[in-house]
Amino acid sequence: MSRIVIENAYLAPVIGDEIDNGHLVIEGGRIAALGAGPAPRIEGARRVDATGCLVTPGLVNTHHHLYQWATQGLYQDSTLFEWLTGLYRTWARMDAEVVHDAAGAGLAWLALTGCTTASDHHYLFPKGRGDLFDAEVRAAAEVGLRFHPCRGSMDRGQSDGGLPPDEVVERTDEILAATIETIDRYHDPSFDSMLRVAVAPCSPFSVSEALLRESAALARERGVRLHTHLAETLDEERHCREQMGCGPVEYMEKLGWLGADVWFAHAVHLHDKDIRRFADTGTGTAHCPSSNARLGAGIARVVELLAAGAPVGLGVDGAASSELTSLAGEMRQAMLFQRAVHGPAALTARQALAMGTLGGARNLGRHNEIGSLEVGKLADIAVWRVDGFRAAVADPVCALVFGPTPPLALLLVGGRTVVENDELRTAAQDRLGRAGARARTRLLGEEVSR
Repeated sequence: MSRIVIENAYLAPVIGDEIDNGHLVIEGGRIAALGAGPAPRIEGARRVDATGCLVTPGLVNTHHHLYQWATQGLYQDSTLFEWLTGLYRTWARMDAEVVHDAAGAGLAWLALTGCTTASDHHYLFPKGRGDLFDAEVRAAAEVGLRFHPCRGSMDRGQSDGGLPPDEVVERTDEILAATIETIDRYHDPSFDSMLRVAVAPCSPFSVSEALLRESAALARERGVRLHTHLAETLDEERHCREQMGCGPVEYMEKLGWLGADVWFAHAVHLHDKDIRRFADTGTGTAHCPSSNARLGAGIARVVELLAAGAPVGLGVDGAASSELTSLAGEMRQAMLFQRAVHGPAALTARQALAMGTLGGARNLGRHNEIGSLEVGKLADIAVWRVDGFRAAVADPVCALVFGPTPPLALLLVGGRTVVENDELRTAAQDRLGRAGARARTRLLGEEVSR
C-alpha cells in the first residue's frame, strides 16, 4: 500500500480551518490524516517537502466539450447561436481519432492547471466515424484523470424547429439505446471510481420533449446523473417562450428535470423564481464565466444562487468557446465577474475555491468522496507553488485565486502522481500537444505550423 506524506505546507481544506505549516498523510489512495505541525514518521513513505506551497483539493471541472479542442479560434466575434450554426457541420466531420487526440490534449491541459476530475459533454455522433465515446474514455485513462463523460444527444433538427441541421441529429430511439449501452459498458458507481457516466441531451433548442422526458426516466432507472445546457442566452429564452410557451427552467421542470441528481451548464439568465427552485430542489449549476463572456452571453447570478443554497461548480466549457482556459483561471474569472456586478465583497477567494472543488463535487454527486481535504476522502490533491514572486502575497489562497495560475509542484489523483514540477508524468505532454494540433489538421484540413 503506497504512503505519501506532504509536509511543511499551507493547507486549505475547503471544509474546516486552514492550517499553516501543516501536513497531510495519504495511504492507499485516500487521505489518512492531516493536521498542524511536523508530520509523523511513517516507514517507507514518500515524503514531499511542500515548503512555500499551498495544498488544496484537486479542482473539479463540471462542464466541457473536449472535441472542440480541434476548432479553437473560430467565429471569434459571434453569439452562441451564430457560433453553433457556423460549427455544427464542421464538427460532423469528426472521427474517433480526432476525438481521442483532442480529448488527450484537453485533459492534459486541465491536469497541468490543477484539475483532478473532469466531466465532458459529448453530444454529436456522426455515423460511420468510429466509437467516439470510447475514444475520449481512452484518452482520460491515458492522462489519469477521474472522468465523468456525459452521453449527449440531439434529435431535433431544423425541420422540427431546432437549431442544428437535420444531418447532425440522431433518432430518439437510437439515442436511448446507445445511452443504455454506454451506461452498461462504462459506468462505475464505486467509491473510488475513475469513470462515471451521465445522461445529457444537448439543450432545449436541439432536443425533443420526448427525448428529455425519456432521458430523465432512463437516468433515474439506471441511477446516473442528468446534465444539459440551460438558460445560456436571451436567444434561448426567446426560443423557449415562442416554441414551448414558457421559460427554459419552467419547461425543464415540467419534464422532470429539476432535482439533486441534475446539474445544468451556464444558467446565466435565471429569474428569481428559477433560483428558488434550484435551491429548493438541489439542482446544480456549472458556471462557465470565460465562455459566457467570450460569446457575450452575460454573467450568471452566482451570488444569488449561493445565497439561496443552490449547488454551484465551475466549468471551462468547450475549448472552442473558451480557448486554453484553465479551471484555476475560472476561479479568478468567477470572482471578478461577480465583484464587477455586485461590489468587492460579492465573492471571496475562498468561495471561488469552494466552487472549483466541493461545488463541482456536489454537481457530480461525489461530495462524499472528493472536493475537500478530509480524512477518508480520496487523495485528489493539488500542491501549488506560492513562493518566489507570489510570496509577497501574504495569503496563499489569495495568491492562487487573485493572480495568474501558480506552478504545480504536484497533482495527485487517488494518490497517484499525474503532474510533478509542472510536467505531466502519466504521458508525454509534448506528444499530447502535437496530437491536439493534429486533430485540428485532420478535422479542418488545415496545416498547423508549430
